[in-house]
Amino acid sequence: MTPRAVLVGLPGTGKTTTGRRLAERLGVGFADSDDLVEQRAGRSVRAIFERDGEAGFREAEADVISAALTAFDGVLALGGGAILAESTRAALAVSGAPVVLLRAELSTLAARVGRAQDRPLLAGDPVGRLAALAAERAPLYENVATAVIDTDGRSAKRVAADIDSTLTELAWRA
Repeated sequence: MTPRAVLVGLPGTGKTTTGRRLAERLGVGFADSDDLVEQRAGRSVRAIFERDGEAGFREAEADVISAALTAFDGVLALGGGAILAESTRAALAVSGAPVVLLRAELSTLAARVGRAQDRPLLAGDPVGRLAALAAERAPLYENVATAVIDTDGRSAKRVAADIDSTLTELAWRA
């Protein structure tokens, strides 16, 4: 069993919102890797970062993603930095699940995340941090992506419909 789709992208691209819409459209469950980490740890992402640092969070994140890639058949949204772990990138590759990269312009991302108080890696300077993360992560996202969907100026409902069409096309080609 593998997810019907895995959504990746920077914070603010709409992975969670779009993922919920896509799951509803496909009639399957939805899971967000940050929620899975919080459930397993019994603490918020922010609390995990404060106590265990980013490395501790990334280890827990890689574990829950690995499990979800083999035991979850819905739509899975990954945290923006999940692809930093080589083990996660490898697990995505062997899972056979379609990986959809959601993209948006920096101005769109900044507007969507606002002051980013609940996002530890963006705290203090969301725009600057988003730009740095984009530069660092773009090649990794592109490497794992089966498809790329732009979300600028588009509703989650429209993006979900486009992903659904893309998934149908990918299945038809397979």
